Amino acid sequence: MIEIIAPALIIGLILTAIAGPLGSFIVWGRMSYFGDTLAHSALLGVALGLFLSLDPIAGVVIVTVSVAILLSTLQKQRNISSDALLGIVAHGTLALGLVLVSLKEGVRVDLLGLLFGDLLAVTFSDALWVGGCALLLAIVTKLIWNPLLNILINSDLARAEGLAVDKIRMVYMICLALLVAIGMKVVGALLITALLIIPPAGARRLASTPEQMALLASLIGMTSIILGMLASLQWDTPAGPSIVLSACLLFSLTLTRGNQS
Repeated sequence: MIEIIAPALIIGLILTAIAGPLGSFIVWGRMSYFGDTLAHSALLGVALGLFLSLDPIAGVVIVTVSVAILLSTLQKQRNISSDALLGIVAHGTLALGLVLVSLKEGVRVDLLGLLFGDLLAVTFSDALWVGGCALLLAIVTKLIWNPLLNILINSDLARAEGLAVDKIRMVYMICLALLVAIGMKVVGALLITALLIIPPAGARRLASTPEQMALLASLIGMTSIILGMLASLQWDTPAGPSIVLSACLLFSLTLTRGNQS
């Protein structure tokens, strides 16, 4: 039992630790639908991997990063609103992925596993590469932290001060895409986006500085991992959804705290 729980717990804690700071920018910038768009495009990545005889995760990385770059480029134009653009890309990539999977004869794809993950199926070798990827994302997040904050506060002022606004935003979106690709193997494409949004949303009600919010978001996410896994073992429920429900419960507690204060 320990051999099954330990790697799952390690990977879950690693993912939520880095999802806290990255997700905080999603909440600050009101970009929650961007995460959903990346999750929808992940299925197209799986289909691409199948057609090119690649590992599905490699296909997911290629597609999600490409979609992040595409969105970063298209959002500069003013002919269509951002939410409409995200909706078109999200549903378009999801539909294309489903069509491509249906055309690949002799291949069965576990869509539920891709969307909702199987945390208890991971191994210690998975923990190593997830940890390495998370460390890289943490370094990049640290480097762009202050510039990205300045951009969110006032992008025009940040541009006037000489910041490469478009490049920094693109780097951030690529980081999100990579996190979605990594998390897809563990908790699934849809649920990793929930962990990017729910813990930071709860932390926002408790924190007084951006740094506090990022730290609290990581702690809430990590607590959700522990509570969700305990619930999964106790009641034999799916680990991924149990974790997200735990995050929702913790978020509801922050609402109570806010009302009392």
